[in-house]
Amino acid sequence: MKILVLGGSPNKNGSTQILIENFARGAKEAGNTVTGMNVAHMDVRPCAGCIACGYDGPCVQRDDMSQIRKAVLESDMLVFATPLYFFGISAQLKTVIDRFCAFSSRINMRNMKSVFLSVAWNDDDWTMDAIREHYLTLVKYLNLRDMGMVLGTGCGTPAMTKRSPYPQAAYELGRALK
Repeated sequence: MKILVLGGSPNKNGSTQILIENFARGAKEAGNTVTGMNVAHMDVRPCAGCIACGYDGPCVQRDDMSQIRKAVLESDMLVFATPLYFFGISAQLKTVIDRFCAFSSRINMRNMKSVFLSVAWNDDDWTMDAIREHYLTLVKYLNLRDMGMVLGTGCGTPAMTKRSPYPQAAYELGRALK
């Protein structure tokens, strides 16, 4: 299976990256191909709402979204990885998801699988409620098949994350994918 990880953390060495690395290690051990794109450090501008794409064509903006689009449409699974920012997906990853507007029907027809990885400093039992629902709504809208989530609470620093059960959970989720 071809897996594309869309990393949405501006912190290249943070807690989100720890989950990504553990997930990818497990997925590769299970025989999958894993490609990562750190979209937080790519040139992706917000959707202009111009509808020049006709909801199924190329975007008029000339930025890195064209290579993200190509990678998405060549994959069997999308992994959305983000820190929790004010109870939602990071702006960097959200910008990419918003640009799916130009090819969401193509994603929908592919019946792709998906995984969600997220980390948060807060560890209250409600911390991940809104971001979980956002992801599940995205899964429904894009006709994705959710294969699992790792919602790491109490992961405010890389050291906290490494001591938590979440890196192992990400590894096991990746390892279970065939």
